[in-house]
Amino acid sequence: MVVLATKVYVEGDARNRSLDALRALVDNEVGELDVEYDIGVRHDDFPTVTIEGPDAVAARNVLAEEYGEILPQLEAGETYVGTLQRWDDEGFVLDAGQHVRIPADELGLGPGSPEQIRDRFGIVQHLPMRFVYGGDDEPSRLADEERDRLYEWTRGTGRLNVNSATRGEVRATINRAGHAQDIVTVERLGLLEHSVVCREGTDPPGLLASVGEYLPAELKCVVP
Repeated sequence: MVVLATKVYVEGDARNRSLDALRALVDNEVGELDVEYDIGVRHDDFPTVTIEGPDAVAARNVLAEEYGEILPQLEAGETYVGTLQRWDDEGFVLDAGQHVRIPADELGLGPGSPEQIRDRFGIVQHLPMRFVYGGDDEPSRLADEERDRLYEWTRGTGRLNVNSATRGEVRATINRAGHAQDIVTVERLGLLEHSVVCREGTDPPGLLASVGEYLPAELKCVVP
């Protein structure tokens, strides 16, 4: 079994649609391997994929590489994926099967409070983020590749980041609001977290104002 480092935190019909989307993603990744799999969700909202068959090891590795894996034990100095659980003046708290605090001075994302940094980089709640686990003696920190990803967002043409929706729902909302020509693509950040990449000349706050009423989600702009 592999526990994926992305969460299913919506309820009702939205939860059913999320699980349908997850099955499609898993099938896309391992459908051509000789395996059978079953999808579940743990008490802490992390999805599980139980895999059997001759290619089970390869399939587990593919999913762990693509989405990150929640492990029972963390080793100091190793890089893992956790989802943004909460934030306060002291830093970010990621959920990696256990809560891991990233102190404010270990975010490595420039000046400002954790809340200001979250706003500047468009970091929505539940976003999967890579971090280096510090263990008992050292503080944990955001991984270099995570910092590079977030800085890269600020050097582009602007983004609108979204949580609590499947990629199909985000695309449908953009189209319904008449903005299909104003975006480049919708990047998947997690199962329910996505980044709408704006075309040159598209104003991310304006896009947010236009589609926000249709998406029951947290939306945050990245303005270059």
